[in-house]
Amino acid sequence: MSADNEIPAAGRAYLALERMIVTLELAPGGSTTEQALVERVGLGRTPVREAVQRLAWEGLVEIRPRAGIAIAPLHAADWLRVLEARRGVETVLARSAARHLVSGNAAAFRAAGLAMRQAAAAGDVHAFLEADKALDQAMAAAGDNAFAARLAAPLQTHSRRFWFRFRGPGALAAAADAHVAIIRAIASGDGEAAAAAAAALMDHLREGAEAAARG
Repeated sequence: MSADNEIPAAGRAYLALERMIVTLELAPGGSTTEQALVERVGLGRTPVREAVQRLAWEGLVEIRPRAGIAIAPLHAADWLRVLEARRGVETVLARSAARHLVSGNAAAFRAAGLAMRQAAAAGDVHAFLEADKALDQAMAAAGDNAFAARLAAPLQTHSRRFWFRFRGPGALAAAADAHVAIIRAIASGDGEAAAAAAAALMDHLREGAEAAARG
């Protein structure tokens, strides 16, 4: 059985729809219907409905009774607000992951870092986004703070979506470098270095967000 098939149907529906939203396959500001999403995801109505409710809670869609499902718009200035909220919790997660890392978690970090490097070398943005999500999941699993992980997850998704839309030239390689710096610090077990690397990533992303806001 594949890892994907081990995830409940609602979880698979959520991941599929989240990916479509992040990569703008579901266009910002556009609208769709529950039935259309069922057909696109290829899962039943119940798991898709549960996934949509979760996405609505995270602010990625808006459920409009008798009027369908609206995909959240993308306004460049909002990326700055996302990063402002995300900065503190990312440093908490990185520090916690470094302090509580065990051998079982280390492999996930190594795999995410390698996948990021390979995606950057190939210029494969979609593969990079998958590796980025895998890293976020590894951080959540390695650390000892489920509250921070739950708070960070929707902010990370929003941030990936903004980055995909507004990234500039050379963004892929620079983003890979910044993320790998976090992975190395976590692997070393140095919580303060990991927190500093996470803050540096937020600074890097903020530069891109400020450029996008300026137009």
